[in-house]
Amino acid sequence: MSLLVVGTLAVDTLETPFARRERVLGGSATYIALSANYFMHGAQISVVSIVGEDFPQEGWELLRDNSIDTSGVEVVKGGKTFFWEGKYHYDMNTRDTITTELNVLADFDPKVPEANRNAPFVVLGNIAPHLQEKVLDQLTATPKLVACDTMNFWITGSRKELERTLGRVNMLVLNDSEARLLIEHPSLVVAGRRLQGMLSTESHRIVVIKKGEHGALLFYDDHIFSAPSYPLEEIFDPTGAGDSFMGGMVGYLASRDTLEYADVKRAVIYGTVLASFCCSKFSTEGLENIDMTEIYLRFREIQSLSAFEDEPNPPKKGRRSDTELM
Repeated sequence: MSLLVVGTLAVDTLETPFARRERVLGGSATYIALSANYFMHGAQISVVSIVGEDFPQEGWELLRDNSIDTSGVEVVKGGKTFFWEGKYHYDMNTRDTITTELNVLADFDPKVPEANRNAPFVVLGNIAPHLQEKVLDQLTATPKLVACDTMNFWITGSRKELERTLGRVNMLVLNDSEARLLIEHPSLVVAGRRLQGMLSTESHRIVVIKKGEHGALLFYDDHIFSAPSYPLEEIFDPTGAGDSFMGGMVGYLASRDTLEYADVKRAVIYGTVLASFCCSKFSTEGLENIDMTEIYLRFREIQSLSAFEDEPNPPKKGRRSDTELM
Protein backbone atom coordinates (compact mmCIF):
# COMPACT_ATOMS: atom_id res chain seq x y z
CA MET A 1 0.00 0.00 0.00
CA SER A 2 1.47 3.36 -1.03
CA LEU A 3 1.05 6.89 0.27
CA LEU A 4 1.59 10.13 -1.64
CA VAL A 5 2.42 13.22 0.44
CA VAL A 6 2.39 16.71 -1.10
CA GLY A 7 3.62 19.60 1.01
CA THR A 8 6.62 21.62 2.08
CA LEU A 9 10.18 20.68 2.93
CA ALA A 10 11.51 23.61 4.89
CA VAL A 11 14.18 25.09 7.09
CA ASP A 12 12.99 26.58 10.41
CA THR A 13 14.42 28.73 13.15
CA LEU A 14 12.52 28.08 16.37
CA GLU A 15 12.46 29.86 19.71
CA THR A 16 10.54 28.79 22.80
CA PRO A 17 10.75 30.10 26.38
CA PHE A 18 13.27 27.32 27.01
CA ALA A 19 15.63 27.23 24.02
CA ARG A 20 16.37 28.40 20.49
CA ARG A 21 17.38 26.36 17.42
CA GLU A 22 18.74 27.84 14.18
CA ARG A 23 17.94 26.45 10.70
CA VAL A 24 16.57 23.07 11.63
CA LEU A 25 14.55 20.72 9.44
CA GLY A 26 10.86 21.53 9.04
CA GLY A 27 7.99 21.52 6.58
CA SER A 28 4.60 19.80 6.49
CA ALA A 29 5.67 16.98 4.16
CA THR A 30 8.63 16.19 6.42
CA TYR A 31 6.51 15.68 9.54
CA ILE A 32 3.72 13.85 7.70
CA ALA A 33 6.04 11.39 5.97
CA LEU A 34 8.15 10.64 9.05
CA SER A 35 5.06 10.00 11.20
CA ALA A 36 3.31 7.86 8.58
CA ASN A 37 6.43 5.77 8.11
CA TYR A 38 6.05 4.14 11.53
CA PHE A 39 2.95 2.32 10.31
CA MET A 40 3.80 1.66 6.67
CA HIS A 41 6.40 -1.06 7.38
CA GLY A 42 8.43 -0.66 4.21
CA ALA A 43 5.52 0.31 1.95
CA GLN A 44 6.25 3.24 -0.33
CA ILE A 45 5.84 6.80 0.93
CA SER A 46 6.49 9.38 -1.79
CA VAL A 47 6.95 13.11 -1.28
CA VAL A 48 6.21 15.83 -3.84
CA SER A 49 7.77 19.16 -2.89
CA ILE A 50 10.37 21.77 -3.86
CA VAL A 51 13.64 22.88 -2.23
CA GLY A 52 16.70 24.96 -3.00
CA GLU A 53 20.28 23.83 -3.12
CA ASP A 54 20.64 24.90 0.51
CA PHE A 55 18.33 22.15 1.78
CA PRO A 56 20.38 20.51 4.56
CA GLN A 57 22.16 17.26 3.80
CA GLU A 58 20.93 15.81 7.08
CA GLY A 59 17.39 16.31 5.77
CA TRP A 60 18.07 14.20 2.69
CA GLU A 61 19.76 11.58 4.87
CA LEU A 62 16.84 11.42 7.31
CA LEU A 63 14.32 10.90 4.50
CA ARG A 64 16.56 8.35 2.80
CA ASP A 65 17.18 6.43 6.03
CA ASN A 66 13.40 6.14 6.45
CA SER A 67 13.01 4.82 2.88
CA ILE A 68 10.94 7.85 1.84
CA ASP A 69 10.89 8.37 -1.94
CA THR A 70 12.00 11.90 -2.87
CA SER A 71 11.96 11.49 -6.67
CA GLY A 72 9.07 13.99 -6.73
CA VAL A 73 11.09 16.69 -4.94
CA GLU A 74 12.29 19.42 -7.30
CA VAL A 75 15.69 20.91 -6.45
CA VAL A 76 16.10 24.43 -7.85
CA LYS A 77 19.68 25.15 -8.78
CA GLY A 78 20.90 28.24 -6.96
CA GLY A 79 17.55 28.52 -5.15
CA LYS A 80 16.81 28.87 -1.45
CA THR A 81 14.49 26.57 0.49
CA PHE A 82 11.28 27.81 2.13
CA PHE A 83 12.23 29.35 5.50
CA TRP A 84 10.11 30.09 8.57
CA GLU A 85 11.10 31.62 11.89
CA GLY A 86 8.75 31.60 14.85
CA LYS A 87 8.74 32.41 18.54
CA TYR A 88 6.44 30.58 20.96
CA HIS A 89 4.86 32.12 24.03
CA TYR A 90 5.05 30.56 27.49
CA ASP A 91 1.79 28.59 27.11
CA MET A 92 3.07 27.13 23.80
CA ASN A 93 -0.40 27.60 22.28
CA THR A 94 0.38 30.97 20.73
CA ARG A 95 3.32 31.99 18.60
CA ASP A 96 4.64 34.95 16.67
CA THR A 97 5.86 34.57 13.12
CA ILE A 98 9.12 36.48 12.87
CA THR A 99 10.01 35.71 9.26
CA THR A 100 8.45 33.85 6.34
CA GLU A 101 10.54 33.51 3.19
CA LEU A 102 8.76 31.60 0.44
CA ASN A 103 11.88 31.45 -1.76
CA VAL A 104 11.53 28.56 -4.26
CA LEU A 105 8.07 27.73 -2.85
CA ALA A 106 6.73 30.85 -4.56
CA ASP A 107 7.14 29.09 -7.91
CA PHE A 108 6.09 25.61 -6.78
CA ASP A 109 4.34 23.70 -9.55
CA PRO A 110 3.80 20.19 -8.15
CA LYS A 111 4.56 17.37 -10.56
CA VAL A 112 3.59 13.89 -9.43
CA PRO A 113 5.92 11.22 -10.84
CA GLU A 114 4.19 8.76 -13.15
CA ALA A 115 4.85 5.88 -10.76
CA ASN A 116 2.98 7.62 -7.92
CA ARG A 117 -0.13 8.77 -9.77
CA ASN A 118 -2.22 5.77 -8.73
CA ALA A 119 -1.49 6.01 -4.99
CA PRO A 120 -4.55 4.82 -3.01
CA PHE A 121 -3.81 7.16 -0.09
CA VAL A 122 -2.98 10.84 -0.66
CA VAL A 123 -2.23 13.65 1.79
CA LEU A 124 -2.49 17.23 0.55
CA GLY A 125 -0.47 19.26 3.02
CA ASN A 126 -1.02 22.92 3.77
CA ILE A 127 -0.32 24.53 0.40
CA ALA A 128 -2.42 26.77 -1.87
CA PRO A 129 -5.76 25.17 -2.83
CA HIS A 130 -5.10 25.57 -6.56
CA LEU A 131 -1.88 23.58 -6.12
CA GLN A 132 -3.78 20.89 -4.22
CA GLU A 133 -6.15 20.70 -7.19
CA LYS A 134 -3.23 20.44 -9.58
CA VAL A 135 -2.09 17.34 -7.74
CA LEU A 136 -5.55 15.77 -7.95
CA ASP A 137 -5.68 16.50 -11.68
CA GLN A 138 -2.54 14.39 -12.19
CA LEU A 139 -3.85 11.26 -10.47
CA THR A 140 -4.70 8.39 -12.81
CA ALA A 141 -6.87 6.46 -10.36
CA THR A 142 -9.40 7.48 -7.71
CA PRO A 143 -7.71 7.19 -4.29
CA LYS A 144 -9.41 5.46 -1.41
CA LEU A 145 -8.54 8.47 0.76
CA VAL A 146 -7.56 12.04 -0.01
CA ALA A 147 -6.80 13.92 3.21
CA CYS A 148 -6.55 17.71 3.01
CA ASP A 149 -5.11 20.34 5.32
CA THR A 150 -5.62 24.10 5.12
CA MET A 151 -5.10 27.30 7.13
CA ASN A 152 -6.56 30.74 7.84
CA PHE A 153 -4.61 32.35 5.00
CA TRP A 154 -6.27 30.16 2.37
CA ILE A 155 -9.70 30.31 4.05
CA THR A 156 -9.79 34.11 3.84
CA GLY A 157 -7.76 34.64 0.68
CA SER A 158 -8.66 31.70 -1.58
CA ARG A 159 -12.07 30.59 -0.36
CA LYS A 160 -13.58 29.69 -3.76
CA GLU A 161 -10.55 27.63 -4.74
CA LEU A 162 -10.56 25.95 -1.31
CA GLU A 163 -14.25 25.04 -1.55
CA ARG A 164 -13.65 23.57 -5.00
CA THR A 165 -10.76 21.48 -3.65
CA LEU A 166 -12.80 20.28 -0.66
CA GLY A 167 -15.44 18.98 -3.05
CA ARG A 168 -12.82 16.54 -4.36
CA VAL A 169 -11.51 15.14 -1.06
CA ASN A 170 -13.05 12.87 1.56
CA MET A 171 -11.05 13.90 4.64
CA LEU A 172 -10.42 17.40 6.01
CA VAL A 173 -8.11 17.99 8.97
CA LEU A 174 -7.96 21.46 10.52
CA ASN A 175 -7.84 23.14 13.91
CA ASP A 176 -10.73 24.62 15.87
CA SER A 177 -10.13 28.27 14.92
CA GLU A 178 -9.89 27.34 11.23
CA ALA A 179 -13.13 25.35 11.43
CA ARG A 180 -14.98 28.25 13.02
CA LEU A 181 -13.56 30.69 10.46
CA LEU A 182 -14.51 28.54 7.49
CA ILE A 183 -18.06 27.87 8.69
CA GLU A 184 -18.59 31.16 10.58
CA HIS A 185 -20.20 29.47 13.58
CA PRO A 186 -18.97 29.18 17.19
CA SER A 187 -20.06 25.56 17.71
CA LEU A 188 -17.52 22.97 16.63
CA VAL A 189 -20.27 20.37 16.29
CA VAL A 190 -22.14 22.59 13.86
CA ALA A 191 -18.88 23.41 12.08
CA GLY A 192 -17.93 19.74 11.79
CA ARG A 193 -21.29 18.76 10.33
CA ARG A 194 -21.30 21.62 7.84
CA LEU A 195 -17.72 20.88 6.80
CA GLN A 196 -18.74 17.30 6.03
CA GLY A 197 -21.29 18.74 3.62
CA MET A 198 -18.48 20.44 1.68
CA LEU A 199 -16.60 17.18 1.01
CA SER A 200 -16.87 14.68 -1.85
CA THR A 201 -19.93 12.43 -1.78
CA GLU A 202 -18.07 9.50 -3.37
CA SER A 203 -16.93 8.00 -0.06
CA HIS A 204 -17.15 8.44 3.70
CA ARG A 205 -17.10 12.10 4.70
CA ILE A 206 -14.48 12.52 7.41
CA VAL A 207 -13.66 15.75 9.26
CA VAL A 208 -11.16 15.98 12.10
CA ILE A 209 -11.07 19.17 14.16
CA LYS A 210 -7.92 19.46 16.26
CA LYS A 211 -8.20 21.22 19.63
CA GLY A 212 -4.56 21.18 20.70
CA GLU A 213 -4.09 20.08 24.30
CA HIS A 214 -7.86 19.45 24.49
CA GLY A 215 -7.86 16.60 21.97
CA ALA A 216 -9.77 16.28 18.71
CA LEU A 217 -13.27 15.79 17.35
CA LEU A 218 -13.88 13.22 14.61
CA PHE A 219 -16.93 13.51 12.37
CA TYR A 220 -17.43 10.34 10.34
CA ASP A 221 -20.66 10.15 8.34
CA ASP A 222 -23.34 10.30 11.07
CA HIS A 223 -20.92 9.54 13.93
CA ILE A 224 -19.02 11.85 16.31
CA PHE A 225 -16.00 10.70 18.32
CA SER A 226 -14.25 12.85 20.93
CA ALA A 227 -10.58 11.93 21.35
CA PRO A 228 -8.49 13.14 24.30
CA SER A 229 -4.96 14.44 23.97
CA TYR A 230 -1.92 12.74 25.45
CA PRO A 231 -1.02 14.56 28.71
CA LEU A 232 2.61 15.57 28.22
CA GLU A 233 4.42 16.91 31.27
CA GLU A 234 6.86 18.91 29.13
CA ILE A 235 6.40 20.44 25.68
CA PHE A 236 9.61 21.54 24.00
CA ASP A 237 8.44 22.47 20.50
CA PRO A 238 4.90 22.17 19.07
CA THR A 239 6.06 22.91 15.50
CA GLY A 240 4.82 20.18 13.19
CA ALA A 241 2.47 18.60 15.75
CA GLY A 242 -0.56 18.97 13.48
CA ASP A 243 1.29 17.49 10.52
CA SER A 244 2.58 14.64 12.69
CA PHE A 245 -1.01 14.03 13.77
CA MET A 246 -2.14 13.77 10.15
CA GLY A 247 0.81 11.59 9.19
CA GLY A 248 0.23 9.14 12.01
CA MET A 249 -3.48 8.99 11.29
CA VAL A 250 -3.26 8.46 7.52
CA GLY A 251 -0.23 6.18 7.85
CA TYR A 252 -2.21 3.87 10.12
CA LEU A 253 -5.19 3.82 7.73
CA ALA A 254 -2.94 3.16 4.74
CA SER A 255 -1.23 0.30 6.56
CA ARG A 256 -4.63 -1.31 7.19
CA ASP A 257 -6.06 -0.30 3.78
CA THR A 258 -9.29 0.70 5.46
CA LEU A 259 -11.68 3.56 6.13
CA GLU A 260 -13.98 1.72 8.53
CA TYR A 261 -15.23 3.80 11.46
CA ALA A 262 -13.51 1.72 14.17
CA ASP A 263 -10.20 1.99 12.29
CA VAL A 264 -10.55 5.75 11.78
CA LYS A 265 -11.13 6.21 15.51
CA ARG A 266 -7.98 4.25 16.26
CA ALA A 267 -6.15 6.26 13.61
CA VAL A 268 -7.08 9.51 15.39
CA ILE A 269 -5.55 8.14 18.60
CA TYR A 270 -2.38 7.05 16.82
CA GLY A 271 -2.19 10.51 15.26
CA THR A 272 -2.44 11.98 18.75
CA VAL A 273 0.40 9.73 19.90
CA LEU A 274 2.72 10.81 17.06
CA ALA A 275 1.90 14.47 17.73
CA SER A 276 2.89 13.97 21.39
CA PHE A 277 6.27 12.55 20.38
CA CYS A 278 6.77 15.47 17.98
CA CYS A 279 6.25 17.99 20.80
CA SER A 280 8.69 16.25 23.12
CA LYS A 281 11.80 17.53 21.30
CA PHE A 282 12.83 20.21 18.80
CA SER A 283 12.21 19.99 15.06
CA THR A 284 11.92 16.38 13.85
CA GLU A 285 14.02 14.97 16.71
CA GLY A 286 10.96 13.70 18.57
CA LEU A 287 9.93 11.63 15.54
CA GLU A 288 13.29 9.96 15.06
CA ASN A 289 14.04 6.43 16.29
CA ILE A 290 10.81 5.80 18.20
CA ASP A 291 10.24 2.19 19.13
CA MET A 292 6.83 0.87 18.04
CA THR A 293 6.36 -0.46 21.56
CA GLU A 294 6.55 3.13 22.84
CA ILE A 295 3.90 4.19 20.35
CA TYR A 296 1.56 1.39 21.35
CA LEU A 297 2.09 2.06 25.07
CA ARG A 298 0.97 5.66 24.61
CA PHE A 299 -2.00 4.42 22.58
CA ARG A 300 -3.00 2.22 25.52
CA GLU A 301 -2.43 5.05 28.00
CA ILE A 302 -4.86 7.26 26.09
CA GLN A 303 -7.31 4.37 25.99
CA SER A 304 -7.14 3.95 29.77
CA LEU A 305 -7.36 7.70 30.40
CA SER A 306 -10.69 7.93 28.57
CA ALA A 307 -12.26 4.66 29.77
CA PHE A 308 -14.85 4.51 32.54
CA GLU A 309 -17.31 1.96 33.92
CA ASP A 310 -21.04 1.99 33.37
CA GLU A 311 -23.33 3.22 36.15
CA PRO A 312 -24.39 0.11 38.13
CA ASN A 313 -27.53 1.81 39.49
CA PRO A 314 -28.88 4.18 36.82
CA PRO A 315 -30.89 7.11 38.20
CA LYS A 316 -34.62 6.59 38.12
CA LYS A 317 -36.84 8.82 36.08
CA GLY A 318 -38.03 11.96 37.85
CA ARG A 319 -36.57 14.47 40.29
CA ARG A 320 -35.33 13.61 43.77
CA SER A 321 -37.27 14.99 46.70
CA ASP A 322 -35.77 17.45 49.19
CA THR A 323 -35.66 14.75 51.87
CA GLU A 324 -33.63 12.47 49.56
CA LEU A 325 -31.09 15.24 49.06
CA MET A 326 -30.54 15.70 52.83
